Amino acid sequence: METYVFEFPATKTLKQRAHVGVVGSGDLEVLIQPNNEGKVIVEVRTGTDGFGAVWKTVLERFFKENDTAMNVSINDFGATPGMVTFRLAQALEVSKRYD
Repeated sequence: METYVFEFPATKTLKQRAHVGVVGSGDLEVLIQPNNEGKVIVEVRTGTDGFGAVWKTVLERFFKENDTAMNVSINDFGATPGMVTFRLAQALEVSKRYD
């Protein structure tokens, strides 16, 4: 089990929290909540060791396009990068984020 923490700049605000996905084979759970820190703080807990660089690349790409201040908790059970991006986008949609 590994835990990674990443931070990215943010210029937008999140209106409400959201919870999507499940911790299950090939999937992951994403929880987001607003913060007032002007940045994205992501904590990833994963059972798949040795993929820190992949996580960093996937998250950098996503939050470059979606620079919304929030705390993100990701609980992973072997999700692919595509699933990670999907769940993050889904969480933003559920949160009803407005610029």
